[in-house]
Amino acid sequence: YSAKEPYYVETFYNVLEIKDADTLVVKHAFSKEEKEIRLYGIDAPEIRINRKLKEDEEKTHLPASILIELGWEARNYLTNVLSVGDRITILTEIKNAYDFYHRQLGYVILESGECLNELLLQNGYAKASRDYYCSKLAEYQLMNRTAQLNKVGLYARISHF
Repeated sequence: YSAKEPYYVETFYNVLEIKDADTLVVKHAFSKEEKEIRLYGIDAPEIRINRKLKEDEEKTHLPASILIELGWEARNYLTNVLSVGDRITILTEIKNAYDFYHRQLGYVILESGECLNELLLQNGYAKASRDYYCSKLAEYQLMNRTAQLNKVGLYARISHF
């Protein structure tokens, strides 16, 4: 991650809950502080009926039942690379730390050193999203397009979501 983008770096967080493929609840190992982290630059299908699912239905012209099925597939992929209890590092852009719902935005770095946001994109389980500013958006759009063209992950079943 480039030095030109100033980040808050938070260590000693453990995964408490995997809400869906783009949102986690984490807990600090020492302070016990809990917070929700929304992954930067990506969007994965929803796993339950809510306002966003209805919006996604209108945007994609896919039925909610299919979107929810895709959402569970994406979440299942995530649980293969990240488990409850795993230690992670969170990088948050100083100038862009929270989303509209006051969730902290983050790049989640796994113990392996890999970025969870990028794994989801590269493997076709999330798409690049402009909904919340992300300094890596151009790179993420390219990763998304590559996954789409190679028909990996969710793109093996559908052309868009």
